[in-house]
Amino acid sequence: MQRHTTEGRAVTELILEIFRLNGRLLAAGDRLTEDVGLTSARWQVLGAIALAESPQPVSNLARTMGLTRQGVQRIVNELASKGFLTFDDNPHHQRAKLVVLTKKGQTAFDEATKLQVPWANQLAERLPEKELAAATRLLRTLTQRLELERS
Repeated sequence: MQRHTTEGRAVTELILEIFRLNGRLLAAGDRLTEDVGLTSARWQVLGAIALAESPQPVSNLARTMGLTRQGVQRIVNELASKGFLTFDDNPHHQRAKLVVLTKKGQTAFDEATKLQVPWANQLAERLPEKELAAATRLLRTLTQRLELERS
């Protein structure tokens, strides 16, 4: 059986820590956005829509988020049923509708963001900005490698 290199062991430890962090971030996001009527998953999808330069079909949102189209479609459907989203015709594709925030959806995203800012500021207290930037660069590099591997 092949053994990890030193770097392979280190990246495995990092991945396991990311999994633990992801679980805690999802739980924290659920608590943070509960009064807004969102979950972490719904907030994440609303954010992808709100931050996109123009309305996008579900497949583009899923690609941007690194998730499956089916998973994002399920959440988009939930959000639409609650009045957070609507669908517009897509001039480039007859069946792939464009996902658009409603006023209710924009308000929910804005309220969630207002709650997130002080939470993030508190979480970041006494963490060196340079280390946070280095961690972000490392995670981006791993993401890019995984994306290249997939294609």
